Amino acid sequence: MESTQVLKMIILLASMLFIALLFWIIAQVIINKVLNRLVTKTETKFDDHLLSYQVFRKLGHIVPVVVISGLSAVVFTDYPLWLPAIRAITGVFETLVIMRLAIAFTNASGKYFGESPKFRDKPIASFTQLTKILIWSIGIIILFSIVFGKSPLRMFTALGAISAVFILVFKDTILGFIASIQLTINDMVRIGDWVSVPKYGADGDVIEVNLTTVKVRNWDNTISTVPTYSFVSDSFTNWRGMQESGGRRIKRAINIKISSVKFCDEAMLKRLETIQLIENYIKERKQQIDTYNKEQNIDTTSSLVNGRRMTNLGVLRQYSNAYLKQNPNVNTEMMYMVRQLHPTEHGVPLEVYCFSRFKTWIEYENIQSDIFDHLLAIVPHFDLEVFEDPAGSDFQKLVNNEIKP
Repeated sequence: MESTQVLKMIILLASMLFIALLFWIIAQVIINKVLNRLVTKTETKFDDHLLSYQVFRKLGHIVPVVVISGLSAVVFTDYPLWLPAIRAITGVFETLVIMRLAIAFTNASGKYFGESPKFRDKPIASFTQLTKILIWSIGIIILFSIVFGKSPLRMFTALGAISAVFILVFKDTILGFIASIQLTINDMVRIGDWVSVPKYGADGDVIEVNLTTVKVRNWDNTISTVPTYSFVSDSFTNWRGMQESGGRRIKRAINIKISSVKFCDEAMLKRLETIQLIENYIKERKQQIDTYNKEQNIDTTSSLVNGRRMTNLGVLRQYSNAYLKQNPNVNTEMMYMVRQLHPTEHGVPLEVYCFSRFKTWIEYENIQSDIFDHLLAIVPHFDLEVFEDPAGSDFQKLVNNEIKP
């Protein structure tokens, strides 16, 4: 009698496995032949990612599990004590298949939204990683509940008792997730933004924002990994505002030697009037000054100090403003000016403040260099000198002059 029951169970078990295998083959054929063709014909890209991450194939693995789970009661009808163990094994396998399916679906969804123009600059990787962590956490709890025959709710209750340990272990993950939400809601960092984080030596474009780190490709093509939470707790610079504005700021000064600053006499003014950019300014300003000096009965012939006069530094400043105004690479719709800063031991700083129309690094640097190339070359025409510390050649000339008879 016992041998008959064993033979019956073996035949039923073989039949069950054959039916499960048959259904699995049918499911794979449907997926590979039918679904694959349908996916290639659709316009949407989401199903392409589902196919790429083998979501449909993993979905087909559920079919034999369901068959085995449903027929196990019939196969082991003569051995009812085996049923709990068989159901536990099939339950574990079914849970693992569902977990793999959920993770593959999460990866496909993250890839789809990451390539979508609407979400391309959002930290999709952070939410994808968090979802996978939740899937694994819930799946492990369900697996333990199946193995030990306990209710999942009781397992969750027991998990609450050791929540402090989990918080300590997953502290960086929790902080990173909170930071990712803050970065997204407040629109602080997007993928593609140029950011500078001095604390971590990062200065370049953001290429990835995930749950725990933000990857920055520096300008020397090195990759800096910055903790996500640092973008909330520490200071950083996001240059997106500059990139979205009408120009990139130029703010640089030329130091003028103080001893070269002087009043403009008639000869100098006549020479400077030949410069077209300031020709009208000099004529109008000269007329205003002459009128004022005559009205005040000021003797301007005996000394240049008497009355009002133009200085070569002031005329240079007006020329620089006019030069910026007519420069096609300067956005004159934004603020632009040339101002004099506080004198120092290195001379009088003449600062150029304007915005270039082009914001890319190479074009910006070329525009800035062209402006200062021109200004440095024009300074001597105003009888001014650019301050610089003495070089070795200066001392050599001084020594040679002293030696000569």
